[in-house]
Amino acid sequence: MRALCWEGAGELAVRQVPDPELRNAQDMIVRVRRSVTCGADLPLLTGRIPYLAAGEVLGHEFLGEVVEVGSEVRRHRIADRVVVCATVACGACWFCRQGLFACCDNATAGGPEAGSAWDQPTGGCYGHPARLGGFAGSHAEYVRVPYADVGAFTVPEAVSDDRAVFASDAAPTGWLGAELGEVTPGDVVAVWGAGAVGQLTAGAALARGAHRVVVVDDHHERLRMVERHVGAEPLNYRSVDVAAELRERSGGRGPDVCVEAVGMPADPPGLLGRLGGGAERPLALREAVHACRKGGTVVVLGTWTGFVDAFPLGAVMSKGLTVRSAKQHGQRWIPTLLDRMARDELRTEHLATHRLPLERGADGYALFRERADGCVRAVFSP
Repeated sequence: MRALCWEGAGELAVRQVPDPELRNAQDMIVRVRRSVTCGADLPLLTGRIPYLAAGEVLGHEFLGEVVEVGSEVRRHRIADRVVVCATVACGACWFCRQGLFACCDNATAGGPEAGSAWDQPTGGCYGHPARLGGFAGSHAEYVRVPYADVGAFTVPEAVSDDRAVFASDAAPTGWLGAELGEVTPGDVVAVWGAGAVGQLTAGAALARGAHRVVVVDDHHERLRMVERHVGAEPLNYRSVDVAAELRERSGGRGPDVCVEAVGMPADPPGLLGRLGGGAERPLALREAVHACRKGGTVVVLGTWTGFVDAFPLGAVMSKGLTVRSAKQHGQRWIPTLLDRMARDELRTEHLATHRLPLERGADGYALFRERADGCVRAVFSP
């Protein structure tokens, strides 16, 4: 089959790779219809996350059609249209039973010792190195889906592919941000980053009754989307004093909830800027900590792989802030999100700004990485 693979030194190419096969009775094979770029891919491409080998298939946010099922798969049949959660979980371990699917003890491609860069194993992810718990990615014609009854969900007929594909990762991540922030009616929420996750976090906060949601970024096209498609308030950090403006919009206190949805820089690392190496400077996160009201909550949604430097821990302690973070536990929310999509309460297709054939995958990532031509997400169709 054809797949978009990492070739080393940040280069991508479409090449022929072996077709996936069922390995366990709970597996199924999905023919990919849509696969989406994501900011979490960029640290892989620039070498900030090591261990990626030449020829490994990228991509983790996808939707497709079932073409083969294992003998123990009960919820899915051949020809079902499904969206697959980007994080892989077994559904049976202690963490999965608590609803903490991204913390799964068992769902790593490389066995129990994989996915444990921080001393404990976590759930797997498509399109990541096996040493970090990953599985072959979704920028391909076909994908093996382990634990299919846990991680794959039938898409309602009324929901288009371009809308439903964002239920794989971006939409549940946005929902996670609002949930971790415990957004309640009347809250003022600030979100740093107007990409797909930032916009969907803002939408989730409004759905939970937030009084005002402000999204901070400097890309005009994305800020226009925030206003037009989400109904949140755009704020260009290059033209205002962000902290002062947020105090003005929150009665002088600062936002109740501040969400960092930017993540680590996408540029290549220095000698120490790799997983477990030197420290990054989390500029948006620092600003969120300083802007948040006393007793408020700061949520870290952006992708971070190593250490950070100059983190204002003194401000966290002195202001009595709560800091929360997690990878998305999409298995908890995807059914609800699909229902909201079917009722036209959640619209995401505007995020698919560029639709390309798989053969142009390298072009799609170049647009996405540089945010060129107004690119928010590039969607590939094999």
